[in-house]
Amino acid sequence: MHSSSLDGSDNPAESHQRTSAPAATTKVDRILKVCGENPDLEALVQLATSGEGLVNDQVRQRAWPVLLGYDLSKDPDIVRDAMWKELPVHKDEDQVARDVDRSFIYYPKTTSCTVDADADQSESQLDRRKADLSTVITQVLRTCPILSYFQGFHDIVQVFLLVLGVDDAPEAVSHLALSRIRDFMLPSLSPSLAHLRLLPAILQVEDARLCQHLSQTQPFFALASTLTLYAHDIEDYSDIARLFDFLLAQDAIVSVYFFAEIILSRREELFEISSDDSDMLHFVLSKLPKPLDLETLITRTMSLYTDHPPETLPYRAWARISPYSVLKTARADFRQQTLSDGVELFRRQVTQLRNDEMREQAKAMLWKYRRPAGQVGLAVFVGVLAFWLRKKWL
Repeated sequence: MHSSSLDGSDNPAESHQRTSAPAATTKVDRILKVCGENPDLEALVQLATSGEGLVNDQVRQRAWPVLLGYDLSKDPDIVRDAMWKELPVHKDEDQVARDVDRSFIYYPKTTSCTVDADADQSESQLDRRKADLSTVITQVLRTCPILSYFQGFHDIVQVFLLVLGVDDAPEAVSHLALSRIRDFMLPSLSPSLAHLRLLPAILQVEDARLCQHLSQTQPFFALASTLTLYAHDIEDYSDIARLFDFLLAQDAIVSVYFFAEIILSRREELFEISSDDSDMLHFVLSKLPKPLDLETLITRTMSLYTDHPPETLPYRAWARISPYSVLKTARADFRQQTLSDGVELFRRQVTQLRNDEMREQAKAMLWKYRRPAGQVGLAVFVGVLAFWLRKKWL
């Protein structure tokens, strides 16, 4: 557990965000109250979204499980499986090892998670943290082997590790993986790219001129940020922890609206670059501005989301999103979903991806062989094609 007190007064990494210690203490008391035996989720969401978020890490230890929809003392899906090390090795563990070796670049030099806040991490402390990070990721993957690891997942998990500790982080990360970022852990990148294709639609309804200016630039510039919940790009620990407060409190799609708001906030800068220079626009947009005015961005993101909910976006953008995507399932009462529900949604989405791939392959083959000898030949060809596709996915 961390050494900081619940009022957050001894954490230099976060104290600069607060206007006064008494005000922070008052907010801490309110958060802890709504995280009680019968949590007031609506009040907690408002507190996590409002200025300064959840204030400090010990409060987050109480609040993040509530925001993720589980209770360590009540949830039957949660089992502290001490035997996870005996489970089969996950196919992505080699990549996990490489990514873990590159972790903890920016923090926790300014956090009080396990060492004094003003002390840089020693090599032995860094090695221990990397070992803990590997433990959390490997445990999650082995206990839910259908998940596919993606580069950047370690950026997210290290924040959870620093906030919750090595014992409690696996449960939180499992719920996050299956209920909030499931699209990123599928065996295909296409669901992740579908998130990005919402950006032009959001920009169109808010600033059509800016949307037109960026129309020759594909929205792939947002991939690294949205894929890692911004943990790959934000270098200050207190900032990323505060942003996680907000993102965990809101619908999963709000992360996309947040990036749209970042684009809108850079309007003047982007108009200084020619719309024909898509490479430069991509380069600029792929780097988050520094510093980020998080509180202003969060407030404006909520206004943008309220004014233009996804169901109202043009280009049928929302209709094109899979019904099994977290963008649609991580809304409203998603916190009632269990880990088993998440696994079932994962399987349904994989099935849909396979069906979509089969249709695209069928279209490509029909186009390639679009001149068979007569309709009888076409019928025979379609039958052979159907047999081949069934065999491929059996």
